[in-house]
Amino acid sequence: MSDNTGIIGILRVIMNKLKRIMGLVWMIVAPVVIYFLVMGAVHNIGAGTKDINKPIPWVIIITIFTPIAIGLMIFGFYAFKGEYDKLPESSEELN
Repeated sequence: MSDNTGIIGILRVIMNKLKRIMGLVWMIVAPVVIYFLVMGAVHNIGAGTKDINKPIPWVIIITIFTPIAIGLMIFGFYAFKGEYDKLPESSEELN
């Protein structure tokens, strides 16, 4: 079942390439999102009287989304490296 011939093989190759491309995308997007969150906080804190202009919501938002972005970067690194190219097809392959 692990041959790369026929339509299933072609789809498997395309999907593996797509996984690697999306891994690169996640590695680029994650730090960019954190950068924009921090820049949004710097820009908005103290600029007015609304809740978005207070530092506490920004600290909470950045504290929650930073580990998520780091996790996406790690996931993207492994996807780009090709760790997800061969997925198990049955439970016997897990051991």
